[in-house]
Amino acid sequence: MRICSLLPSATEVIAALGLRDELVGISHECDYPPSVRSVPIMVEPLIPSDGLASYDIDRQVRELVASGQRLYRLKDRLVREARPDLVLSQDLCHVCAITPDQLHDTLRSMPHQPTVLTLNPGTVDDVIDDVVRIGDAAGRSTEGHRLAAHLRDRLEAVHRRVQSTAHCPRVVCIEWLSPLFVAGHWVPEMVQLAGGQDVLAQPGSPSRVVTWDEVLAAAPDVLIVMPCGFSVERTQTELLQLMQQSGQWQLSPALAEHTYLVDASSYFSRPGPRLIDGIELLAAILHPSDDHHIHASMARCLGPLPIHRHP
Repeated sequence: MRICSLLPSATEVIAALGLRDELVGISHECDYPPSVRSVPIMVEPLIPSDGLASYDIDRQVRELVASGQRLYRLKDRLVREARPDLVLSQDLCHVCAITPDQLHDTLRSMPHQPTVLTLNPGTVDDVIDDVVRIGDAAGRSTEGHRLAAHLRDRLEAVHRRVQSTAHCPRVVCIEWLSPLFVAGHWVPEMVQLAGGQDVLAQPGSPSRVVTWDEVLAAAPDVLIVMPCGFSVERTQTELLQLMQQSGQWQLSPALAEHTYLVDASSYFSRPGPRLIDGIELLAAILHPSDDHHIHASMARCLGPLPIHRHP
């Protein structure tokens, strides 16, 4: 089977099902596992986000959307030449990936019409169910059910570990730095499954803009900083810059000691199998123990820094 995956989470599932060699096309953001990086890229972003601050990315996205322009270009010729039998797409976030109408415009001109599986997960259960759906569509039903069962077993192990803890930390998850967004969709549920309480978002709710005053008024015990698509290093670099600005990120010493920068791109932004890694990571942050260590590549505690300096 010839498979074209236009979203990173689906590409991760395809590889986990043992179908890496069946991939004939991926999106520009598909980078895991590393072996997929040699597959032809079918999508080109119209906003080169590398090196841009979150404020500049947000501004350019809003300008393009307001003008009716698309954010990505589908490489029509490459898609047609790839002759996929199965195309994996999404209809969850139109600023994150190719839209269904763009895909339809390209595929309808092909003599051979591939099967299109459109994913739209809103919960952790939906994400695991999509593993089964992808397995069924790709002819690997047994493997899909097996992988889904393994992910559910890991969730159950987290549940057993945190259910006996009396403390349920108050948590705020920051999904974008400027403007300030709190994370929605599956992230509040991830916090809940890890033994915490997201105090500014409900499971399944969309991400939304908040003020810094709202964050402080929510009185979080733990602050998780997870800008969509950012690594730990990129988050730390931009956050330290924002801290130099008057009125930004005024954290108490106690909250600074419980502020964690996490690898959002790998474990929170993408609705794929590694969301379970993200839940395990949150459980280790919210309920630390000697048996569960946090690798620096996954998360980093902000610690006692000079949080706010007036010019």
